[in-house]
Amino acid sequence: MRALLSEVVGGPETLKLSDLPDPQAGAGQVVVAVRACAINYPDVLIIEDKYQFKPQRPFAPGGEIAGVIESVGDSVTGWAVGDRVVAVIGHGGLAEKVAVPAGALYRLPEGRDFAEGAALLLTYATTIHALLDRGRLQAGQSLLVLGAAGGVGLAAIELGKAYGARVVAAVSSEEKAEAARAAGADETIVYGHAPFDKDQSKALAEQFKAAGGKPGFDVIYDPVGGDYAEPALRSIAWEGRYLVVGFPAGIPKLPLNLTLLKSCDVCGVFWGAFAARDPQANAAHVDTLFGLWAEGKIAPRVTERFAFADGGKAITKMAARGAIGKLVVKVAG
Repeated sequence: MRALLSEVVGGPETLKLSDLPDPQAGAGQVVVAVRACAINYPDVLIIEDKYQFKPQRPFAPGGEIAGVIESVGDSVTGWAVGDRVVAVIGHGGLAEKVAVPAGALYRLPEGRDFAEGAALLLTYATTIHALLDRGRLQAGQSLLVLGAAGGVGLAAIELGKAYGARVVAAVSSEEKAEAARAAGADETIVYGHAPFDKDQSKALAEQFKAAGGKPGFDVIYDPVGGDYAEPALRSIAWEGRYLVVGFPAGIPKLPLNLTLLKSCDVCGVFWGAFAARDPQANAAHVDTLFGLWAEGKIAPRVTERFAFADGGKAITKMAARGAIGKLVVKVAG
């Protein structure tokens, strides 16, 4: 089989399309013939050894896949050759075949294509955990979404609306604002590009405060970090919840006096650890997501599809924060 491998530490340009032996299904595993692999920000970090997990090289990036079961290992029940599946696997998805623990699989509904399936789990499962478990979002509350045109950002808009919130989407361009409005955002903010000086940071905080109104935002969803974090925090409501999701703009240093003045919570969101520690709760969330998908309340937005050999280009675009919605690599089929 072919795989797009990281053999040395570096950017997407270091990835090499190579031949490897086909994987074998061990006990409790299935081998999935990968049809599509979604690209996410962890794929940018993992090949540079900047992610919290550092696989042994050579390895293929790509943590979110859809495909067809090709073989089934011992002690696996409920799955058969030919089943269409989706899974979050951490890494290894930019390969024609991958061995996957059976417990990581979910069935891809009929009528959904592989690119849509590959684009669903990571962004939406992260976001439903963030909004409901960590953010305690309720109908009638207000939600500010930073980086709102990316995969997790659009998921936060859709899920926020599905649960009855007023959603304000903050983005870096009018093109991205259009995507946020199409996903259901009630209002959009177009902010400038960091870094910000003191006056620019204050001006952005005023933008956020104006959108949040006098009460402020009950929940702030931040998959961006950097210089955007403090201005957003300044717009939070009394006893609001600030959700820390990611840091493509850098790891911010928040003035903790703001948390005291607003009696607010700063909540970390680590979906992978949550799913490992409480698989039943995560499975319940995923069931909810499939239901919302069937009802048309959420829909993965695959905005660009890449050939297998161009998987590195997809990671490059993700690294440049140029993606709107989800980028998906067509591996086979």
